[in-house]
Amino acid sequence: MQDFDFQQQRRAFLFGITASVITLSLPGIAQAKGLGLGSILGRASDSALDKLAQPNAFYDDPDIRIGLPLIGGVGNGGALSSLLKAGKKTKLLDGLTRKLNDAAGVAAGEAKPIFRTAIDDLSLTDVPSIISKNDGATRYLQESAGDELHSKLRPLIDSALGDLGAYKQLDKLNSKYSFLGLAGLDRNGLGKSVTDQGLDGIFKYIGSEEGKLRANPLGKAGGLLKGVLGN
Repeated sequence: MQDFDFQQQRRAFLFGITASVITLSLPGIAQAKGLGLGSILGRASDSALDKLAQPNAFYDDPDIRIGLPLIGGVGNGGALSSLLKAGKKTKLLDGLTRKLNDAAGVAAGEAKPIFRTAIDDLSLTDVPSIISKNDGATRYLQESAGDELHSKLRPLIDSALGDLGAYKQLDKLNSKYSFLGLAGLDRNGLGKSVTDQGLDGIFKYIGSEEGKLRANPLGKAGGLLKGVLGN
């Protein structure tokens, strides 16, 4: 009985020590959300979107450059490859890839309020994961609000693709190669692909900006970042 009581007391003691360490090393959820996370992610997203809104930002970065989607799962050795070669010969595809990237840049420049709202609406449930990775807050945003951000970014992408003539150019392709629409390379498929790729690029840049803030906790974010992200 005494051994049992001792084990119970030991477990309680160890649990108390662990809880104290967590309390001291991790911010409270209210503190992380109200005083730090929103500010940090807001700074990171604003900076990332400003960079991506610059001319040729998407196209000039091979890590996030947006390409034409595959159609019907066809790879380089099939009909898509033949189509691309034919398209280049007839100049139907000239500039289309650039237009896709330009459209993503235009959408990024208009997306600040969308990302700010998503950040403000975050409900924290995994603070340890957020502070343990250089892009932890960005990953959390992507996992928690990625679908919502995709649905709100899509209209901006569609509008930009229309304004820049990408959809018109695609319509010309579909009129020449009727199987494209059947294979999924239509306005809807192209808009979804550009949104998918563009959002991936945006999150990549937000994560990079978050990492820079973490690496310089005494910079503009000051003690706020140092306290909230465990630096």
